[in-house]
Amino acid sequence: MAAAFAAKQNVTREQARRKFGLTERQLQTWERQGFLEVAEKYGFTELVAIQTLIKLRADKVSVPQLKRAIAALRDKLSHISNPLTELRLYVDGKRIRVEVDGHSMEPESGQLLLNFDREELKRLVKMPDAKVNLEREAKLSAERWFERGLELEQGGAPVEKVIEAYETSVALDPHSAGALVNLGTIYFNGRMWTEAERHYRKALEADPEYALAHFDLGNLFDERGDRAKAQFHYQAALRLNPRYADAHYNLALLYQATNNVLNAVSHWKAYLKLDPASNWAAIARRELAKLRAQTIVQGSGN
Repeated sequence: MAAAFAAKQNVTREQARRKFGLTERQLQTWERQGFLEVAEKYGFTELVAIQTLIKLRADKVSVPQLKRAIAALRDKLSHISNPLTELRLYVDGKRIRVEVDGHSMEPESGQLLLNFDREELKRLVKMPDAKVNLEREAKLSAERWFERGLELEQGGAPVEKVIEAYETSVALDPHSAGALVNLGTIYFNGRMWTEAERHYRKALEADPEYALAHFDLGNLFDERGDRAKAQFHYQAALRLNPRYADAHYNLALLYQATNNVLNAVSHWKAYLKLDPASNWAAIARRELAKLRAQTIVQGSGN
């Protein structure tokens, strides 16, 4: 199952989960916490909110800390109804920051932080602090271009425009793993295997713990009929994220195709624990029943 979703329409919960490697339980938790609205389909702004929540979780932002920041932003910026979809939140050190009208702000204090313009940064580039600010500015610009690429992709823009946005993100920040993976997926969908593999591997160089990049490489090798390499990358994705339901699903199919019944059954069971209610779960139950019936027949024959 590929991780990409159709760009010309809103995506379903299931498609969003597969895109970001999330479980239904995680979405429901964010809904209970008030970070996401309960919905069966997500548009671009909701996908940005989910991506922001994933980044904040990876940066070990606690739920109370995030709730305080969101409450403070709603209090100080009365025209903002949902900071997660209307503003860009990020972590700087151990603090949550928010970008407002091109400036960084501390949500709880409302204090605007010093934000040099580009000419000032060029003049001060030889100073250590200025160099740090310049790098930070480039990284923030890269994230904006990445979000622009997502918006273009979601809106059904010409693929050349989408590629241009993601490539700009990578040019500004070579460690923009998300942009590299999305470029890889564009080339994957175009069956340009060499380019797809190159971008997926560059994403792993940028972030060796990026489970989605391993999963997408697994899809690539699976599509090309290289089961050994596909298996390696699906297993790598699971080592990084043991709750990656789609990796269990695809490994179950691989093991089933090679008559490795025990491993296939194990991964079907693991998948169904993580995703018991989707349409894919019905397929998983059907395949698991086939394997059990096959095992019974072989056992009775002996």
